[in-house]
Amino acid sequence: MRAVRNVHERIIPASADCVGALLDRVSAPDDPIFPTPVWPAMVLDRPLGVGADGGHGRVRYCVTAYVPGRSVRFDTTGGAMGQGYHRFDVEPLGTDRCRVVHVLELTMPVRRFLQWKMAIQPVHDTMIEEVFDNIERGALGRPPHAPTRRRPRALLVNWLFWARPRAVPVPSHARLLHEDVPRPDFADAWCLPMPPGMSRDPGDWRHVLPFPVRGTADRELMTGKDASHLEFRSSIVIEDDTVTLATAVRLHNTRGRLYFAVAGLAHPYMARLMLRRAHRRLAFIARPAGERNAGAPADLRPGG
Repeated sequence: MRAVRNVHERIIPASADCVGALLDRVSAPDDPIFPTPVWPAMVLDRPLGVGADGGHGRVRYCVTAYVPGRSVRFDTTGGAMGQGYHRFDVEPLGTDRCRVVHVLELTMPVRRFLQWKMAIQPVHDTMIEEVFDNIERGALGRPPHAPTRRRPRALLVNWLFWARPRAVPVPSHARLLHEDVPRPDFADAWCLPMPPGMSRDPGDWRHVLPFPVRGTADRELMTGKDASHLEFRSSIVIEDDTVTLATAVRLHNTRGRLYFAVAGLAHPYMARLMLRRAHRRLAFIARPAGERNAGAPADLRPGG
């Protein structure tokens, strides 16, 4: 077994009460500090408090200690990262300064320790520093002076473990698609989860799709192209927690059928690739949590 102790801290020029109010909202629907959607959201089965179970990504834990506005401790469960805990603490340093500390202590088998050093630690370090960035944004109402730079290895791991599309039926509420191609010769659909922080406006996808826009609706953006041998339409369909790329193709003649007999083999791969690439790009350009959520109540902000 190997032991890991990983400590991050930052001094924030805001009161401990202000910063503690942000910490109290971690895992809430309006969580202002966890760096989603680039990294997995922290999700608990109930409001933050002792006994709440959950985690982020594959890491599972349970809240074992909580002092509102000052500290929270999560003990690991399930063994995905070994046995131990991580915790946040807010330490007052006067009326308008405080220190935020994150401590991770784990014991793990040698193989998992090697995984930690090679892949998990760069992601963990980047994610915690981005948590601190969001605390600064939320507490001070402005970006940090030196925002965290994502390390290449952390970005590689992020890409490797990014969600992959799964096949689903063409959504019945893809109204534009069904109206434009009511009797397709081919149709399929691929779906991805929409993490907190990603825009639910289908219009935002127009800048990351390669085909002309043919129509828009409240929850749908349809692109497509016509040719003499076939026509196709692809719709981005947004629901509360999913995005679906649905495609319908109408073949006009023998040339179209011959063409699609070959192109259809590559289509599922290309559709999944396009959806996953656009999904990740939109996640990376989403506004940081500290800007999306206004932060602490006005009376707890500096000068409030």
